[in-house]
Amino acid sequence: NKPKLLDQVRIAIRQRHYSLATEKTYIAWIKRYIFFHHKRHPKEMGKHEIEAFLNFLVLERKVSASTQAQALNALVFLYKQVLELDVGEFKHLQKSKKPKRLPVVLSVSEVGRVLGFLEGRNRLMAGLLYGSGLRLMECVRLRVQDIDFDYAQLTVRRGKGQKDRVTMLPKSLFDSLQAQLEKVRLLHQQDLQDGFGEVYLPPALSRKYPQAGREWGWQYVFPSSRRSVDPYSGKERRHHIDEKSLQRAVRTAVQKSGISKRASCHTFRHSFATHLLERGYDIRTVQELLGHSDVKTTMIYTHVLNQGGKGVQSPLDCL
Repeated sequence: NKPKLLDQVRIAIRQRHYSLATEKTYIAWIKRYIFFHHKRHPKEMGKHEIEAFLNFLVLERKVSASTQAQALNALVFLYKQVLELDVGEFKHLQKSKKPKRLPVVLSVSEVGRVLGFLEGRNRLMAGLLYGSGLRLMECVRLRVQDIDFDYAQLTVRRGKGQKDRVTMLPKSLFDSLQAQLEKVRLLHQQDLQDGFGEVYLPPALSRKYPQAGREWGWQYVFPSSRRSVDPYSGKERRHHIDEKSLQRAVRTAVQKSGISKRASCHTFRHSFATHLLERGYDIRTVQELLGHSDVKTTMIYTHVLNQGGKGVQSPLDCL
């Protein structure tokens, strides 16, 4: 028997090795699309129904441009990859107007205050977000072999856009990072003794090197406290920690610090870029450290430098 539609979507997503988070997001949008059109089968619908749903999200639900794009990507995937139908161009799509918002940036002293309310692993991870400019998931997915103490650098594998890059490793984190690796080594040795010790590897790599997942270099720097069954392969492995644990810890630390800004884990990355520019580093260098494809993306940090209104002195201060 042919699998049900949503199961077909799951199979297509897993064949392309998309993340579990993407799978859940696409399934959710496809469900909303079907329910919006009173449970009609997507095969009976097409471009006009897609436009009607996406326009409803923008005009009635007032969703952001990124949310609308996410829904569109899910539906295009459904029609192109699963149903193998060409829906053509969307000429009557109401685009959500993306408001121009400046990133939230903490001052150097504010970063210190927030870090002061973190401890242990959370303090180390937050230190990497700020000190190396990592995205949250880039930090969570770090592997042992990505750390180079001799050159004081980190290699970020398959970052946003599936790109690799190299960034600095703060020397002030060397001791705590080495202590963390020692804990992970002991945990890995125990897993191997118990008949486990394997971690997830990209499918092509795991086929080429079947035993690589048990090697020390491939282990996660921040592993989960318990093993779990991989929903794709059915193997029991030790995955990386849940990123929500760090998000909760940072949220609590910001509240305790008394800072009124809406700061999050990603705020550390914004602050990293801004503080480097404040210290006079070239914007192209900062662009490479952040992994931005276009320098225009990095340019936003020039608008939030600690210089008041575009570096202009207020007339009140001249009295």
